[in-house]
Amino acid sequence: MLKKVFGSAVFGVEATTITVEVNVDSGIGYHLVGLPDNAIKESSFRIAAALQNNGYKIPGKKIIINMSPADLRKEGSAYDLTLAIGILVATDQIKAEELEKYLIMGELALDGNLQPIRGALPIAVKAKEEGFKGFILPKQNAKEAAIVDGLEVYGVENISEVIGFFDRNEPMEQTIINTREEFYKNLDFPEHDFSDVKGQESIKRCMEIAAAGGHNIILIGPPGAGKTMLAKRLPSILPPMTLHEALETTKIHSVVGRVKAHTGLMAQRPFRSPHHTISNVALVGGGSYPQPGEISLSHNGVLFLDELPEFKREVLEVMRQPLEDREVTISRAKFTVTYPSSFMLVASMNPSPSGYFNDPGSPVTSSPAEMQRYLSKISGPLLDRIDIHIEVTPVPFEKLADERKGESSVDIRKRVTAARELQTLRFEDSETVHYNAQMNTKQIRKHCKLDDASMQLLKTAMERLNLSARAYDRILKVSRTIADLEAANDINGSHISEAIQYRSMDREGWLG
Repeated sequence: MLKKVFGSAVFGVEATTITVEVNVDSGIGYHLVGLPDNAIKESSFRIAAALQNNGYKIPGKKIIINMSPADLRKEGSAYDLTLAIGILVATDQIKAEELEKYLIMGELALDGNLQPIRGALPIAVKAKEEGFKGFILPKQNAKEAAIVDGLEVYGVENISEVIGFFDRNEPMEQTIINTREEFYKNLDFPEHDFSDVKGQESIKRCMEIAAAGGHNIILIGPPGAGKTMLAKRLPSILPPMTLHEALETTKIHSVVGRVKAHTGLMAQRPFRSPHHTISNVALVGGGSYPQPGEISLSHNGVLFLDELPEFKREVLEVMRQPLEDREVTISRAKFTVTYPSSFMLVASMNPSPSGYFNDPGSPVTSSPAEMQRYLSKISGPLLDRIDIHIEVTPVPFEKLADERKGESSVDIRKRVTAARELQTLRFEDSETVHYNAQMNTKQIRKHCKLDDASMQLLKTAMERLNLSARAYDRILKVSRTIADLEAANDINGSHISEAIQYRSMDREGWLG
């Protein structure tokens, strides 16, 4: 007897429906075909134990299971439940009249309990697209899958519940989530607040500009100046995620199994802070079966690289293309996977190996040559892709001892959100550009027009600082954001001059 049951495979952030065909014939043998990996091949032992512990068995007949399309490699243990139900139906141990209306996934423990799977959200999206009535999966992933409207989602704890549902029409509890209500309910404010920061008003201004336009920023300063403290508070002033952004971000985290069971939809912008020993594959993604890296897990959020020169040079260089294209494409011999990676890069670094500027008053000093050697670990092309460079100086004792609270993240966020709303209107006709940092050359020429005085000011700066064409574009983008924060239609000289100040590492003589 031949029976079909449906599962799904995830490639990148998209799912592909897998048809599991189970054929039972006279003879003896268990044959699993269709490019399964070792985890799927081992499933026969898990399935046999799980069925036996729940009063069923794999009969001594010739069982051939084909996972179609057969030329597509299948990976992982999430097909256990799919295969087990297919075997039970094909061997007439249970009846399942509506089996083909459901997509079934789950890893089996030996007692029949279900373990969580990866990629539940992309799979649910695909199931709805292909007209499935429902999706049966482990309970831990149910909230994540239930984000998709118009699909019945059943979270189960044991295979016996699935058998009862099909064979005896025993009801299972459907997981229902009001996606919008869940999203807005979870827009909790982050724990870190800018009101905790003493002094550093100019740096706060830089962070506000960076947040308003989605600009990459690098903070340069000695130890204890507050670089990490400021970076950790950046998400608190970013505009709340839209529902579309939340779905995009949740999809990526779902693929790597990072979505918490009790939340379902991610409402907070991600903040990722990898250690400087990270490999290039872990940063951009990859492996024999490509998985998202840190830059994709930071999508719609912040990637913080602390102590930037301590990262291996080849690790930093692989970020150049994703920073420009806002997506990363990983190619293998048989397939290509593209992951989105539209993130804000926030980097911090000391100006020298000793940690201090070339200052006789510093506890430890480094020579200009040592500073130059240290800074040369970061390539010019990478620095070109960072819109804002700013020096962070230590806070004097008087400001540290001041008990007055600074401006809160709530107040700064209001201005940032207002500026982002202007940008949303400006780019409403574009599908790929939503804020100033994403502008391409054509859009820069259209939206960043300068008067004669501003153009002369920029020309002088370009000549004196020997800036590249990319740095020229960066200055225009930042000045457009500064104008948006003031709700100004046109860019003027003050906006340009402030934007030029935020190119510290381009200045001649910066090393003293």
